[in-house]
Amino acid sequence: MGAMPASRYAFGSVPWYSVLIVSAIVIGLSLCSHEQKRLKLPADLAIDLALCLIPSAIVGARLYYVAFSWDVFAADPLRILRIWEGGLAIYGGILGGAIALLLFCAVRHMPLLQLADILVPALALGQGIGRWGNYFNMEAYGRLITNPQWQFFPAAVLIPVDSGYEWHMATFFYESCVDVLIFLVLWFGVRKRKRWNGQLLAVYMLMYGIGRAVIEGLRMDSLYSGSIRISQIVSITLAAVVADFAIYLAQERNVKAFYTTPIKALSNQKYHDLVETYGPDRVGLLTGDTSINSEADIVVMTTEVLRNRSEERRVGKECRSRWS
Repeated sequence: MGAMPASRYAFGSVPWYSVLIVSAIVIGLSLCSHEQKRLKLPADLAIDLALCLIPSAIVGARLYYVAFSWDVFAADPLRILRIWEGGLAIYGGILGGAIALLLFCAVRHMPLLQLADILVPALALGQGIGRWGNYFNMEAYGRLITNPQWQFFPAAVLIPVDSGYEWHMATFFYESCVDVLIFLVLWFGVRKRKRWNGQLLAVYMLMYGIGRAVIEGLRMDSLYSGSIRISQIVSITLAAVVADFAIYLAQERNVKAFYTTPIKALSNQKYHDLVETYGPDRVGLLTGDTSINSEADIVVMTTEVLRNRSEERRVGKECRSRWS
């Protein structure tokens, strides 16, 4: 394997692109089956998911690509069916798969986020494998490289042009490395330590969103809407949504650390001292009740405080400084 593929075909008329996609599906199915057994989920769940999601993802990936590259297909619409020639957009595939997953969960009455957590490690690894199809099709490459020190594979690839060949950034390889890294983090770092359904999905969205946003800025064949790189905007949006959610969770954790935890240790006398210090109306507003019978009741009521975040943070800090 060098700066240019020897052939785009694995054997006969079967392209490497197709071989890699099928390989990614088989490996992904194996990973999902492993999780299905580990979590003691219904038998054949992985197979059912595959039969539902894979066709939807492929259709979504193709339609997304065609929608933003219509000038390529306008003269020959039947070319849309020749997916082995390349032209599958991962975000279209994710969208198509997500719609199918929503419908699947609705029909089967299964938890959406739990299934998403099962799928995303396989998705990340599948993306890493599938990116090498871009190598054999000589696509998804980046900016021109003129510095001879960087003109080597896999940092760069040779792309044929009218005057011969040019060295370009191997952005498909960069993204493949990011995808494999995400898989390793999810599979070996987060999977067995997750605390809530959707955690693996959130990590995937954050890591892939950041990685893809950076790499997309280097590519020469991005999908555009006007002057906007579509995939870059989607990537930034994904990362921003997860980052905002992470900040929210961190704030919740901080609130509980400096407010709920100290009050768990309060005796009835200290609680009544708190009422006397800040007034029964304020404490009653926060807890929903001005009376208290036991330390257990304090814990329950202070949990309800989280519904009034701004007031809870302010009084919580006062509680920490006074009682911790």
